[in-house]
Amino acid sequence: MKGRVLILAGSDSSGGAGIQADIKTVTVLGGYAATAITALTAQNTQGVFGVLGIDPAFIIQQAELMLDDIGADCLKTGMLHSVPVIKAVAGLLDGKAAGVPVVIDPVMISQSGSRLLEEDAVESLIKLLIPRATVLTPNIPEAEVLSGLRITSEADMILAAEKIGAMGANAVLVKGGHSEGNRIVDILWDREHGISGFEEDRIPSNNNHGTGCTLASAIATGIAQGLDLGDAVARARAYVREAIRTAPDFGKGNGPLNHAHPVTGE
Repeated sequence: MKGRVLILAGSDSSGGAGIQADIKTVTVLGGYAATAITALTAQNTQGVFGVLGIDPAFIIQQAELMLDDIGADCLKTGMLHSVPVIKAVAGLLDGKAAGVPVVIDPVMISQSGSRLLEEDAVESLIKLLIPRATVLTPNIPEAEVLSGLRITSEADMILAAEKIGAMGANAVLVKGGHSEGNRIVDILWDREHGISGFEEDRIPSNNNHGTGCTLASAIATGIAQGLDLGDAVARARAYVREAIRTAPDFGKGNGPLNHAHPVTGE
C-alpha cells in the first residue's frame, strides 16, 4: 500500500459517489484513504433528496487529526457546499496541510442535476481554492461557471482551462464528458508544460454516477504515489473508463461504476 490520500468530501448514501467512491478508488489503486466528511447526503441514482452539512470546525478537526498522526501525500476535495466550509478548508491548506499537493474537484451539481454548491459559494471557491490547487478538475458546466465562457468545442475547452489557470491553479483538467459526439476529449493545462489532450471513444452508458469523484480521487492517488501529473491523469482515465465499461447496472437512474475492477498495467 503506497500513497496516503486525505479526502475532504461529502458522503453519498447510495455508495456511488462522494466519500464512498473516493475510498473505493484510492484503495483499489493501492493507496491509503482517510477522510474528513463535509456533509451527509440522502441520495440514490435518481437524485439528491437531502443534505446535512457538517460544522466547519469539525471538518477541520477530522482532517488535522489525520495529518498529525498518519500524514498525507495528497489531499482531494469534493463537496465543499458553503462559504464557511470553503474558508475553513482554505485555512487548512495554508496551515496543517501546507505543502501537500491537493486535487480540487469543484463539485457544483450532481450527475442527476441536484445543486451541491450553494450559489454564493462560487466566488469563494474561485478566490480561495483555485489558487491553492495543484490540479483542478472541472467538467464542462463547471468550467463554464468558473471561466465565464461558453464551451462548445475543444478550442473553447483550451481557452477555459487557460483562463482558470490564470486564476492561480497549477494545473486544470477540463473534462469533456458532457460534450456531444462519440469521442470524449479532456484538456489538461499545466503551468509548466502547457496544453495536452486525452481522447477516447465514448462508452455508451447511463452508469456514470460518481465519475467526477472517482477520476479526481484516482488522480490524487497517482500524485500521492509519485506519478507525474500526466501519468496520473492517464491512469485515472483508464481506471474510470473500465469502471464504466464493467458497471453493474444498478438503480433506476444514473447507475454507479464498478470501482472494484482489477487494475492492469501497473
